[in-house]
Amino acid sequence: MKLESQLKKQYLKKYRQGLKEELELENINAVPNLEKIVINSGIGEAKENPELIDELMKDFTILSGQKPVVTKSKESISNFKVKEGMPIGLKVTLRGMRMWAFLEKLIHIVLPRVKDFRGLSRKSFDGAGNYSMGLKEQLVFPEIDSTKVKKRQGMQIVICTTADNNEAAEILLEKFNFPFVKQ
Repeated sequence: MKLESQLKKQYLKKYRQGLKEELELENINAVPNLEKIVINSGIGEAKENPELIDELMKDFTILSGQKPVVTKSKESISNFKVKEGMPIGLKVTLRGMRMWAFLEKLIHIVLPRVKDFRGLSRKSFDGAGNYSMGLKEQLVFPEIDSTKVKKRQGMQIVICTTADNNEAAEILLEKFNFPFVKQ
């Protein structure tokens, strides 16, 4: 049995052909698509309390569906009491089915749960068709049990697309009902 995201089915059946015509592309393979989603978080207090990495690793595993990679410092910085090779954060790269499922959950469940949410900024594109956004805490994910969380931790989510420019990526994300601020 092969599982497939409803969002991916809609993209392949409805949105792809419409995007080809809207962007005036000649080849269907040139239509922008999702490439990957990267979720990362820096943990500043990990140098004093190394068990924070383990706690956040459990949360990241639950919310992403795969085990995160521990990021380590590349160089020593004496002012911040950081030594080379010290664990300072976590990172997860989602592709394929997990990526589509995470995006669907992000759009339909997580972002509506954010307190005082008015929409995402359209200025967070990087010029190459990728979109970055931040969340202040992991508690907006329904899988996370708030009674077991010892430290609230923010995270950055980067949605990488195959679009060549910001306009094409924005049109792609709008097709997925991405909650941008109304213009």
